Amino acid sequence: MSDGASSPETTTEIEEDPHEGGFRAHTAITTERGGPRYGEFSEQVRALMDNVRYACPPPEVADELIEQLAAINEKLDATRIDEWHSPSGTRIDLPARGNITLPPFEVTEVNDDGVFATVTFRDFHLGGNKAAHGGHVAVAFDDLGGYASAVAIQGVCRTAYLTVQYRSITPLNTPLQAHTWADRVDGRKVFTKGALYDGDRLCAEMDALFIKLNPGQQ
Repeated sequence: MSDGASSPETTTEIEEDPHEGGFRAHTAITTERGGPRYGEFSEQVRALMDNVRYACPPPEVADELIEQLAAINEKLDATRIDEWHSPSGTRIDLPARGNITLPPFEVTEVNDDGVFATVTFRDFHLGGNKAAHGGHVAVAFDDLGGYASAVAIQGVCRTAYLTVQYRSITPLNTPLQAHTWADRVDGRKVFTKGALYDGDRLCAEMDALFIKLNPGQQ
């Protein structure tokens, strides 16, 4: 789902609460929230997710890790803030805007033909036999498709439906090329397409409908 992000060259900070009864009245575009090492912090969390996906710790190691993770979670819990001011999802200088719930992607170009990005599915996104899980592929399409829709309609959109056709294996730990674009706009409706490639090989295609939100609409 798109957050209607602006150009990567722009840094703005909204002081007031951007909620105002709807999804969001403003979109925070930041490069400073979380401090200069927030990107390193996010990468360490991604590495943890990757390692946990394949880990099989013996009981004594599990006991030690549980204590360490509990201490880390206690520290993190003390730093929690509301979603409107969190760095995650607003740091446009970081992969996937610093949102670790998304497969990491970097937008390489936005133009009249849509949104172009490089996506890398990591060990955490394993579905089986070294292939990315189809659900993670759909998540990547949802965000990048929403981005293309927001660009086309100049507003925040919600996903109405999203269909993915899996054409071939989507590999892990491989930079893939994603392209999403608004195929047709009908009022508030944005019919969006997408494609994911490993070189010249088509991995998956997307067909989706995004709806532009009315002011104050959640």
